[in-house]
Amino acid sequence: MKITVVGAGVVGCAVAHELASRGAQVQIVDPRGAGHGATGASAGILAPHIEGHSQALLRLGVCSMALWDDFLRRVQADAGQHVEYERSGTLQVAFNAAEAAVLIETAHRLEAAGVAHSVVDGREAMRLEPSLTDRVTTALLVPSHGYVGPAPLVEGLIKAGGRRGVSMVTARARRVEDRGEAVLTTDDGVIRSDALVIATGSWTGSLLDTSCANVVKPIRGQLLHLSLESRVAARVVWGADCYVVPWADGTVLVGATVEDVGFDETTTAEGIRGLLSAAIDVMPALGQARFREARAGLRPKTSDELPAIGRSSTMPHVFYAVGHYRNGVLLAPITAALIADLVLDGRERSELSDVRPDRFGL
Repeated sequence: MKITVVGAGVVGCAVAHELASRGAQVQIVDPRGAGHGATGASAGILAPHIEGHSQALLRLGVCSMALWDDFLRRVQADAGQHVEYERSGTLQVAFNAAEAAVLIETAHRLEAAGVAHSVVDGREAMRLEPSLTDRVTTALLVPSHGYVGPAPLVEGLIKAGGRRGVSMVTARARRVEDRGEAVLTTDDGVIRSDALVIATGSWTGSLLDTSCANVVKPIRGQLLHLSLESRVAARVVWGADCYVVPWADGTVLVGATVEDVGFDETTTAEGIRGLLSAAIDVMPALGQARFREARAGLRPKTSDELPAIGRSSTMPHVFYAVGHYRNGVLLAPITAALIADLVLDGRERSELSDVRPDRFGL
C-alpha cells in the first residue's frame, strides 16, 4: 500500500514510521524537512496529568503515555541510536496559597483516579530538588511523568523510518483531492497514493477549502535553551509561569509562551525576558546558566484543544492527524497507532470517538 504523509513534525514522522513498520510504502512531504515546525520549539514533556485540561484529553494522554516505553524502544532499535528519555517525574511548585490550592485540587483528582503522587511542603520540595528557590511553599510530585528529547526523537524517527523504506520529499503541498485515490498537488508536481495522511499542524488550513481553513489555529510558543556544567534538577519542574526540563548533560529547556500572533515564528525580547525571569524565580541557579538560543514554533490549536485524528468525512482516502496543540510529542505514539490501525486494517478504535475530524466538518 502506497501512503503519503504530509508534514514532518513529530506526529507525521511517528505516523510514517508506524505505517512503514507494518509494511506500507511511505513517503513524507514537507517543504522544510523534519522537525522544523512546532516540534522544533517543544520541550518534550510527557505529563498527561498536568496537560490533560479536559477528560477527553486526559484519557488520550494517559493512553499514549502507556505506549511510550515500547514506542521508543522500537524507534531506537530501528534507528540504531539512543534518544534521551526519562520517566523521573514532574514536580509542580507553588509560591503562595492560591497556587497551592490548585495543586491540592489536582492531587484530589489524582487520588480519585488512583494515580501515584505526593504533596510535599517547601522544605521537602527543596530536599527533592536542591536548586529550587526557598520561596516554594508546596509541591506536587507525579513520578510517572517524564520527558524525551524532541530533536533526537525526530532524528531517530527519520532514521528509523528510512531503514523501513520511508522517503522524504522536500516540497510544499498545495491541494489535496480524492479521485478514487488520494491526489496531492505540490510545487514539484502531483503525487498519487492509496491513502494520504495530513499531519500539517498549523498549516492545515492551506490545504483545505475556505469553510474549514480556520479549524486549526497557530499559537506561538517560545522556548529557551540554556546550559550548565552539571544537571540542575533530577526531574521536570513546573512553576506557574514556566517549566524547566533538565537534561543529563546540563542542557536546560525553559518554556513556553502562549501567543496568538498568527503565523509569526520570530522570537521576541519580551518573550525571552519573561521566560528567563520565571525560570530564575523557580531555580536561582539558572541565573548563571549559559544562554544557547531561543526558538519559536506554532502550536496547532483547535477550538476544543483536542486533535483531529481519523478518516476525512469528505475524502475517503484521506486521513487527519492534526491539531495536537501543546501535546504533539506526548500524543505521537497513540496517534501513530490509531492512524495505522485505521488506514491499514480499517479498524476504528474507541479512542477515536473523542477526536473525530467530522466534528469540524473535516
